[in-house]
Amino acid sequence: MDEGNQIGKLLRSLLQERSISMRRLSRLTGIDTATISRIANGKQQAKPKHLKLFAKCLDVPLNTLYRAAGYKIDTVKVEQQSDLHASVDMIQEFIGASKGHDLQYTIDRVKQELVVYEQYALTEEGEQMIKKKFHPKVRQVGGAGPFIEQLKQIHAQYSGGDLSSSERAVLGSALLYFILSTDIIPDYIFPIGYLDDAIAVKLVLNRVSNMNKSRDETESVQN
Repeated sequence: MDEGNQIGKLLRSLLQERSISMRRLSRLTGIDTATISRIANGKQQAKPKHLKLFAKCLDVPLNTLYRAAGYKIDTVKVEQQSDLHASVDMIQEFIGASKGHDLQYTIDRVKQELVVYEQYALTEEGEQMIKKKFHPKVRQVGGAGPFIEQLKQIHAQYSGGDLSSSERAVLGSALLYFILSTDIIPDYIFPIGYLDDAIAVKLVLNRVSNMNKSRDETESVQN
């Protein structure tokens, strides 16, 4: 832990800015209201699991909350790297708790959108949109959305040049999904806003991983 703990002050400020009461934040996160109150008043140290839930429900970068709580940045990196692996459970939990949202239906909708964007990613217009609008969109969301780091990695791969057209199409589809804000789950629905973007990222990374495995297996057989 670093010296200083400003998480209580920051948490109160965020709740006020977003017009969210501690009781409502408790319902959204599953964290007891009394616990949130103690954290907000500096009487209890916020645990990493608390900060991750606050970040998602209040739409604020996890790094910001970690620093305010006095955690070292190395801890933040570990937490961010684990986000992708935890995504399926989180998506299932959040959507399962939200009436009217079916997980499989949402995944199918995201898949349909990605197929459309795959074709667009191979066009001159699609490539220019990714080139010109990805970084401004990242700045627009303030790096706050889940999986921004994964999207940056996808963008770096897409821009690297040493890709097959199939790989470019798949990677580009995730970038265009993010840029064009196709919100199958509206962002204003807390705490599952942005999670359709998370689904898109996971689907794309899984597809690219499978494509790489197939290519490696083919090369192995040929050799």
